[in-house]
Amino acid sequence: MVIAGFQAGGQLLDTTTVENYPGFPEGIQGPELIDRFRKQAVKFGARFVDEDVTDVDFSKRPFTIKAAGKEYQANSVIIATGASPRMLGLESEKKFIGRGISTCATCDAPFYKNKNVVVVGGGDTAMEDADFITKFADQVTIIHRRDQFRASKIMQERIFDNKKIKIVWNSEVQEILGDTKVSGVKIKNSKTGEESTLNCDGIFIAIGFEPNTKFLEGKIPLEHGYIVTKDEIKTDIEGLYIAGDDADFKYRQAATAVGSGVKAALEARAYLQQFKFDESKNKDNK
Repeated sequence: MVIAGFQAGGQLLDTTTVENYPGFPEGIQGPELIDRFRKQAVKFGARFVDEDVTDVDFSKRPFTIKAAGKEYQANSVIIATGASPRMLGLESEKKFIGRGISTCATCDAPFYKNKNVVVVGGGDTAMEDADFITKFADQVTIIHRRDQFRASKIMQERIFDNKKIKIVWNSEVQEILGDTKVSGVKIKNSKTGEESTLNCDGIFIAIGFEPNTKFLEGKIPLEHGYIVTKDEIKTDIEGLYIAGDDADFKYRQAATAVGSGVKAALEARAYLQQFKFDESKNKDNK
């Protein structure tokens, strides 16, 4: 059983064309890729519940999972709730997701060949994204709300030495401009209060990610919201495994998430082989 959530599919649902997933040389739409994953899982017997998990109990066996007022029990659980990118919180943001706004440079930078791009952020992720995007874009402008970056020294030096990168200090994006796609941003200097418009073809928001683990607080160990694991996918609780971006704060790719999912599934299978099940007692909620 897959308790997939009310908005099943995660970050790929907001991704237009996925270019870097193996097996799709022409690219594939994110929602279509998710739909194919789901159909394949159903083909092999998976049952889906499109509700959000509200509570869990891993302190006794079988494990208990609550969703939409119902209670489910399992001898093994894989948590694969992913992570959500932190956004700027602008109303105009919603309009341009997938139409010029991106949170993944590795995924979308190739679309901006010979274009002008904005990167928002000041940490290592923003620096890495900006540096990577310059392999394709003509110019990258980093907008940072402070007067210095919090990124590591080596990353900052790489940015300062890159002639394709400009930096706008002490500024925040007030609005994202455009008709059907991004055409620019309105920014405000936090020190002078001066507002200005910067033309661009796209904006990469690199201000961090939030793992989708709030419902797990107090249930299992978390560190900055990410699930604490050993050997990548195991926990201290036998039969409980982790897969994907809810524990991965470094790579955050569809392919790496799928890879950890395979590992978790194999571990869960090996764990379940020690039990003998009475199939006659198998009900819809077990």
